[in-house]
Amino acid sequence: MSKRQIKLGALTMGCGGPGRHNLWRDPALPADASVNIDWYVDIARQAEAALFDLMFIVDSQFITPGSPPHYLNRLEPLTLLSALAMSTKRLGLVGTLTTSYNSPYNVARRLASLDLISKGRAGWNVVTSGDAGTAGNYSRDEHYDYDTRYGRAAEHVKVVQGLWHSYEDDAFVRDRATGQFLNPDKLHALNHKGEHFSVAGPLNIQRSAQGQPVIFQAGDSEQGRELGAATADVIFTQAPSLEQGQTFYRDVKGRAQRLGRDPEQLLVLPGAEIYVGDTDEHAREIERHYHQLDHSFELALKEFGRNFGWHDFSQYDLDAPFPQESLEAARSSFFTNAKRIADQAREKGFTLRQAVEFGRQLRPGAFTGSADTVARKMSEWFEARALDGFNIYIGHPEQFSRFTQEVIPQLQERGVYRTAYEGTTLRESLGLAIPGFRR
Repeated sequence: MSKRQIKLGALTMGCGGPGRHNLWRDPALPADASVNIDWYVDIARQAEAALFDLMFIVDSQFITPGSPPHYLNRLEPLTLLSALAMSTKRLGLVGTLTTSYNSPYNVARRLASLDLISKGRAGWNVVTSGDAGTAGNYSRDEHYDYDTRYGRAAEHVKVVQGLWHSYEDDAFVRDRATGQFLNPDKLHALNHKGEHFSVAGPLNIQRSAQGQPVIFQAGDSEQGRELGAATADVIFTQAPSLEQGQTFYRDVKGRAQRLGRDPEQLLVLPGAEIYVGDTDEHAREIERHYHQLDHSFELALKEFGRNFGWHDFSQYDLDAPFPQESLEAARSSFFTNAKRIADQAREKGFTLRQAVEFGRQLRPGAFTGSADTVARKMSEWFEARALDGFNIYIGHPEQFSRFTQEVIPQLQERGVYRTAYEGTTLRESLGLAIPGFRR
């Protein structure tokens, strides 16, 4: 058995997230999957039966009529995960909460509550909110600029972690004979005063069996990588190729080491689309079929503006040169992605139509093939240190079933995937140390 083991997350986007506008039309999927608790429970139980480490719930709080179906109508992450905590025993429960539009005290309390409810299986996906329109839902005229967002995020995480250390592990005596419930010497106020937040504390909830929730972070910009290397336990990213995965892996692990962290205590889990067929060619046919079924140019055009702060691209002539001025609208949004799209359009001389088509064209995935091929590829990337595991996109139900029933046993035979859970908490599953109490 390899000392390292592949870690797996189930990334659910209900009835269809970005680029999957028509997923909801699959008759095997409830059309209301994104708000259907029975569907979520079923997926969570399938993932747990397959020994997945976690279920990963993304979130945002701004929509337009052109948003994908899952974004238009979905459950709030921690409410959903609290329900799933009562339907599972070992599966980690990771929810997205933004540092831009949540206060540290509320985030700390809500996540600590989920951690206790689940007996140590909670995780926090830290985001800064790329959807600039979110500002209008929180009494702000403008979204925070890029540097402010990441400055707030770094301080926000520090405050939340500080609040999670309000009580020492043995603070609650609960001695009925003496009448002592709490040892007050083991309760500690935070008294934080920083650039963005002032939080007195202490938090009114004890630590869980895993000490504190596991911190996830996603972001490929310079600020995002620095934040992840400094604060995250797990980084959610994209790895278009093995070589690009290796480059990112070395970069963030090296940053963590330079910050005095053990790089083995920072895991890298890129998102992955997986298609399993009877043969490699059959799997490619499935991949092509679902790509055609789930995409359309009209819906892709409506969604195209998301990286650009939901800039309205319908105002432009589709066959005129790509409007480079639209990049300015992305300054407080997903600027790294928007700049990549704009630069690509300029270099290739794309019209707007061509830029949209280029973005939605099928790019054959690395993990498409027979069960044996998929397991071999996943093992190769893992052994080559391009990643520590995968966040697998859950789309068409029959594909998730084929993965759990056909690929998982192959990974186990190769000795790179567990045959039983290592413990009861998310940290135990991921091989992460329990943070000791600190003042």
